[in-house]
Amino acid sequence: MRIIAGRLRGRELGKVVDGVRPTTDRVRESLFSSLGDLEGISVLDLFAGTGALGLEAYSRGAERVMFVERSKRVARALRKRLESFDLAEEPGLQIVEAEAQKAVRRLESDPEARFDLVFLDPPYLEGENESHREPTLEALFSGSLLNPRATVVVEGPTRHHLAPLPGIRVLDERRYGDTLLTWLESATDDPE
Repeated sequence: MRIIAGRLRGRELGKVVDGVRPTTDRVRESLFSSLGDLEGISVLDLFAGTGALGLEAYSRGAERVMFVERSKRVARALRKRLESFDLAEEPGLQIVEAEAQKAVRRLESDPEARFDLVFLDPPYLEGENESHREPTLEALFSGSLLNPRATVVVEGPTRHHLAPLPGIRVLDERRYGDTLLTWLESATDDPE
């Protein structure tokens, strides 16, 4: 696994902590091709795991990336990864050790915590994906963390489609083997 494009292109992500399912290079390449220019945006990487999605966004020009990971062991591995990339002291990168929904609620009180792009990639374990996915999306879209026209990309297994949620519009959906990517935005944002 490696960073595909940008200033960190070719950098290996290294060893993956047991139990973490990183987004494959092929899926990341397709995802980022569809996102276009990321220069200067602010990114929230929920259920960060290896940090591959957030690091790819940073490599491609995102100004700020906040990684949220509940596992201390996985967050520690992510910190070591940032150190190996000489990014440990980068002011635009931050790791938050917390469960995703709690982090979203806590960030509401921070006026600086506003995002243009959110990655939401909960565990694929049976029942785990849905139990984290929908409540986290509801918290995101009902709060003030998303900038106008923000995009939320949800990764999940193809066997568990995302149920329609009030106030949320599906922009696109694509399958890659057993992975399903769904692009979302607020239904209250005016269409272009």
